[in-house]
Amino acid sequence: MLRRFALLSFFLLLAACNDRLSQENYSRLKPGMTRTEVEQLLGKPTECSGAFGFSSCTWGDQQKFISIQYGGDKVLLFSGQGLR
Repeated sequence: MLRRFALLSFFLLLAACNDRLSQENYSRLKPGMTRTEVEQLLGKPTECSGAFGFSSCTWGDQQKFISIQYGGDKVLLFSGQGLR
């Protein structure tokens, strides 16, 4: 029973994350947005890396993703693939 609950929770969380990866949310992204504003729109990123005040964060996987490059705490560039 506990295993079923864990699997159900995992799939619900996965579905909730994928709902945020949409063309509609991508079109809401704007240069200059803060990291907090982006995370309110897309949720926590799947992966982030950076150095020297610049960072790159990605939401999703190799087939469906949004990638954002930050300078300090502000969006500089963004791209997406596989969005609907």
